[in-house]
Amino acid sequence: MHKFFSMFRKDEKGGSAAEYALILAIIGGLVAGGAVALGTSIDGALDSGSAVIDVGAASLDAAAAAIAPAP
Repeated sequence: MHKFFSMFRKDEKGGSAAEYALILAIIGGLVAGGAVALGTSIDGALDSGSAVIDVGAASLDAAAAAIAPAP
């Protein structure tokens, strides 16, 4: 990494360095956007799974109440 910064500092092609920085910024933005989208998708999937578990638990409670003898 130190070598990269050393070469970057000695680079006299300012235009090329600026282009590389712009490319890195674009790629970084895309990665960040993808992470946000993936996080939203995972959140939705977990919410759906939680809802299914809640419905299943309620059904089991109702079935158990119907089977259990009244005190």
